[in-house]
Amino acid sequence: MSTSAALMVAAEGGLIGAGRTGANLALGAGLLGLVIGRLASTRAGGRISTGSARTGGMSAIAVGMAGMALAVLHLATSSGGPGTGNGLVGAVVALPLGLSGVLLGRRALTRAVGAGQPMG
Repeated sequence: MSTSAALMVAAEGGLIGAGRTGANLALGAGLLGLVIGRLASTRAGGRISTGSARTGGMSAIAVGMAGMALAVLHLATSSGGPGTGNGLVGAVVALPLGLSGVLLGRRALTRAVGAGQPMG
C-alpha cells in the first residue's frame, strides 16, 4: 500500500473505525495536554524540581489547543448523531479535556512568573 493510499484510508477512518479516528486523535491530544498542564502546574508550585514550568505550560497550551482544534474539526465534518459510530461523543469529550490543558498551562505560566522562576 502506498503512502498516499494509507493517508486516504486513515482520513476516512478506516484504520480504527467508521469515522472515529479524528475523535480518538482529539481525545489523545486533549488528554496529553491535560497531563502536561498538571505536571507543569506542579513544577510551578515547587513540588517537583525537574524541568521548566514555563516550557511545560507552553507545551500544555499548544497540545490542548491542538486537541480542541481537532475536536472542532471532527464535529464540523462528521455526519450523523451520537451513537452512530462517527465519534461525535468522543469529540465532545475532547473539547473540555483540551480546554483544561490550556487552562492548566496558563496557570503554570502565571505561577512560574509569580515565583520568579527563570524564563527558559
